Amino acid sequence: MQLEQAVQRIKELRQIIEYNNQLYYDKDAPELEDFEYDALTRELKELEALYPELITSDSPTQKVGGTPSGKFSKVQHSVKMESLQDAFSFQELFDFDRRVRNEGITPQYVVEAKIDGLSVSLEYENGVFVRGSTRGDGLIGEDVTENLATIKDIPHKLSNAPEFLEVRGEVYMPKSAFEQLVEEQELNDKQPFKNPRNAAAGSLRQKDSKITASRGLSIFVFNIQQLRGKTITTHKESLDYIKELGFLVSPRYQVFNSMEDAIEEIKAIGELRGILPFDIDGAVIKVNDFSQRNQLGSTNKFPRWAIAFKYPPEEKATELLEIDVTVGRTGVLTPTAVFKPIQLAGTTVSRAILHNQDFISQLDIRLGDTILVRKAGDIIPEVVSVLEHKEGSEPYAMPQYCPSCGSAAVHLEDEAALRCVNPECPAQALRNIIHFASRNAMNIDGLGKAVAAQLIQHGYVHSAADIYTLTKEQLLQLDKFKDKSAQNLLNSIEQSKGNNLDKLLFGLGIRNIGEKAASLIAEKFRTMDAIKNTTIEEISQIDGFGSVMAQSVISFFEREGTKDLIEHLEKCGVNMEWHGDEKTNKLEGLTIVVTGTLPTLSRSEAEALITQNGGKASGSVSKKTSYVLAGEAAGSKLTKAQQLGIPVIDETTFLNMIQ
Repeated sequence: MQLEQAVQRIKELRQIIEYNNQLYYDKDAPELEDFEYDALTRELKELEALYPELITSDSPTQKVGGTPSGKFSKVQHSVKMESLQDAFSFQELFDFDRRVRNEGITPQYVVEAKIDGLSVSLEYENGVFVRGSTRGDGLIGEDVTENLATIKDIPHKLSNAPEFLEVRGEVYMPKSAFEQLVEEQELNDKQPFKNPRNAAAGSLRQKDSKITASRGLSIFVFNIQQLRGKTITTHKESLDYIKELGFLVSPRYQVFNSMEDAIEEIKAIGELRGILPFDIDGAVIKVNDFSQRNQLGSTNKFPRWAIAFKYPPEEKATELLEIDVTVGRTGVLTPTAVFKPIQLAGTTVSRAILHNQDFISQLDIRLGDTILVRKAGDIIPEVVSVLEHKEGSEPYAMPQYCPSCGSAAVHLEDEAALRCVNPECPAQALRNIIHFASRNAMNIDGLGKAVAAQLIQHGYVHSAADIYTLTKEQLLQLDKFKDKSAQNLLNSIEQSKGNNLDKLLFGLGIRNIGEKAASLIAEKFRTMDAIKNTTIEEISQIDGFGSVMAQSVISFFEREGTKDLIEHLEKCGVNMEWHGDEKTNKLEGLTIVVTGTLPTLSRSEAEALITQNGGKASGSVSKKTSYVLAGEAAGSKLTKAQQLGIPVIDETTFLNMIQ
């Protein structure tokens, strides 16, 4: 490749990699698979090696990928949280070993599984957990102390602790928790996380720590960043020590005297990938002796004393037997490939989602094809490509009728998906009832997926309103129901009648209307009757509502069957009114940012008071901010407000404004 071509290709690669870094690290929504991203990075490294004069300090090969977001206050890391150099072949590991030995070092290596999660720092003063932060760009991360404190595997207090300790770990989502989360997201027609790594990152970086707490996250601690009050000389010793303090560490770490033995351990860990309860994307080799590490040093991005071996994605060919089309809660028809069972990443798989007709047409998937299947993130099976068409096969076309009720399937607006719009479709009824009873909606404890399926199968329930006419005699006909469990469910159903209007509104499953939107509608209109009789113009006046959301509400209440459903629910005693406090206009037109710890109010309570009094509660400071309500340890938001000349108020002043 000539210099001019190299300049252009390097520019293209940097743009692609930077874009995907932003998706991966900052938005937790990658578009590329790991191996595709790695291939691009590898190509860029090779070109920069050929033309070192083209290397710049802002190249993705020279810096850590993430950037701190504006959602959390910033933390400057005293010890840089470095990335790792990747290797994709055993020869690259031998090359790494040679470079180490060329420095006059006879190394021992520690090999650990490379957990696929989000890297964090945990700081302890005299054994008390005082701060937790993300890696960010390696120098500046995000303060996520409150969220990390919800993870049960992170100790809040250490026994026999040193004066100061900072450890680095990887927050991850166990496979079982990930599968449960994806099932919930799909059930509610939400875009599911692509893999456990992004699910973990997205869950940890929530503004509401209750969401983080509900996601079942865990952590493995793998490094000591800083230590005062004790001396440790090797990595193996450090892992043993932090394990004694009560941290979870890699369940498998050993010391090896040669790279050959280290590679055998990497192979052994690779064989376990499918049966481990957590996701790994490789294995890490580290020089054990700390003095040797100091001698080797680091580049701008990587330590020279460690390297990560990345396992290739496992792919297998199989025969496509059929395409099964199912109906989701909002009527979306979803095709699923059913193929001859194969072993992938340690488990047997025989199904993979095909998304929609566009996806099927793009790959030209046909019945009887030989297809290539892999597990995205070693969890979710997916069809990669078609290897061979069956002789005489024809392009596959999605059914034009709902497979559950036989109604015509239609495209709405510019959607790629087909939908069944029959409100009495049995397949939708099941998912609607599960959603209606879910925790964030009507919160009917004991009415989960299995129970809902039985209720529909027995003909006891056809819509959400039928839940309120259930009898103990009917419940006792269901599997595993005894007198006590039946009564508990009836009590929970009765209790749900008193839920606030926003819970009912969300439970009805109006398309494009989530929890927050349902709450805003309920607050504005106060009663179900007012909502039923509103106009698209009135709904569009709600802050943050666009024409699509407004039209979704109007269309739902115009739909055949909605009126009967609401009347049935009301006759059963379900509350149809908003019980929140009346709004005032005392803060109308004002945007207020809450930061730090207030004397008596929590941040969520303060933000609720802002909204209740007609103001807008924002999470970030800008020129449009009217006031910053600051408490103790206000951090970067306070600093930015002072720089922009934005008025800063305390809790007393704020309460005086709304009284």
